[in-house]
Order: sequence, then structure tokens, then C-alpha cells
Amino acid sequence: MPSWAVVLGTGLSQALPDVHILHSIQFGEIPEFHAATVTSHQGCLHLATILGFPVWLQCGRLHLYEGYTPGDVVMPIRLLHGLGVRRVLLTNAAGSLHHAWDAGDIMVVADHINMTGHSPLRGPNVEAWGDRFPDMSAVYSPALQELALGAGCACGVRLRHGVYIGVRGPELETPAETRMYKRLGADAIGMSTVLEAIAARHLNLEVCALSVLTNKNLPGNMAPACLEDIIGVANAASRDLARVIAHMAPGMDATPTAPCVV
Repeated sequence: MPSWAVVLGTGLSQALPDVHILHSIQFGEIPEFHAATVTSHQGCLHLATILGFPVWLQCGRLHLYEGYTPGDVVMPIRLLHGLGVRRVLLTNAAGSLHHAWDAGDIMVVADHINMTGHSPLRGPNVEAWGDRFPDMSAVYSPALQELALGAGCACGVRLRHGVYIGVRGPELETPAETRMYKRLGADAIGMSTVLEAIAARHLNLEVCALSVLTNKNLPGNMAPACLEDIIGVANAASRDLARVIAHMAPGMDATPTAPCVV
């Protein structure tokens, strides 16, 4: 069975590099799961191979803004852990908060800021999953960040490197909020990923995340953003994302040389 998984976010379900799908199941067909309600999310899980390397592909995800609980949002991560996954590559569509970065760029997530107001770990702790107070000093594996940056160099895709801030949504941010998020140190903003990353680290999974920057937030000159344009940019960038994922596949599939330490 695959030891790693890829989660494909908004408009990114076409980022399937040299993939051979062996079996597929819809979220709604899995007990205790919920169906994805966002049209840009397929809401299915594939057992597949990428360049011959076995992998789980989660096409689409659940979000807080759909009305789901934090537990619902991270249930796919917990399922993947139960299926034997030890590394997870999260992808998302995000707005750029960095003045020098453009729509269509891809950012390797170095760290995150959780502004959702939620945690998937709230409530009684399941000791089999992890510690009551899991360490978050290195949520995103430095080794996997290097793997991603190296993959970008190898396939000729320029990758940015920065901090992702997660918000609840679904409304997009105001100019004042954008200024605040920039001052907090964020380089990109989106409505997913942080809860999944927290749950994954609680489970002692190695985590890597790639953000496709689909629009640019300039608080002094905010241009209206619509979902259709965001999805269009995400679709266009999927080709580059697929190349990066393909070059990461051998390293993601490799057996860890040492246990992941929290």
C-alpha cells in the first residue's frame, strides 16, 4: 500500500503527473465521510501510481466554510494515516500577499499561521493518534521542503518559499485584513491546509505543502476577485504543479531513514 498521499485543492485536480488510477471512491461512499459541496473539488480518493510509485490521491477536500466541523475537515488525513500513509503533500490555491510574487507562481510552505479560530485537536485526545499537546515547531518537514525546492530546480519551475495564513472564509479578505495579514508575516492566504497539517503532525506524519498563487492582493489597489478567475489560474498552473509532484515522487515514496520526531 502507498506510504504517501497527495491532497489536491481548488482547481488542482488536473495536476496528475503520469498517473495511473487503479481504483476510485467518492467521499460520500466512505462511511462517516461527507460529500464535497464545492464545484471545483471532485471529492474522491484514488489509489494510483505516479511514475510507477504507489500513492493515494485525494482530489478535493472539505472546508470549515461549508459548515463542516474541524473533525470532518481532517477526517481524510486520519483515514490516510490508518491506510499506512506516513508522508502527505498538501496543495491549495491561495492569494499572494507578497508584492513581488505573481498569480501563477507556486509557493513551498515554510510555516503557517492559523487564523481560522479552530483546531482539529479540540476535545478529548485520542492517545493512539498522538500527544495531548503536540509540538508544532516544524510542522512542514525541512527535508520535504528541500525535496520540493530541488524538484522545482530539476524541472525548471520557479518555486517561492514562504508563510501561509489560513482563514475560515468563505468571504475573501478586505484591504484592511490584507494589510494585517502581511504585517503578521504571511506571504499567501487561503481557506484550507492548516487544520490538515495540524492533524497530520498530531499523527506524526511528515508534511509538505505547495500553494498555487491564483491572485495577488494589493491592499492599496484591491481588484475584485471571482472564483472563476481563481480556478482558471489554478488550472493553468496545474501543469507546473504536476511536474513538481512527479519529480518529488521518488523522494516521497522512499522509506524514511529515521522516525519523524515531534
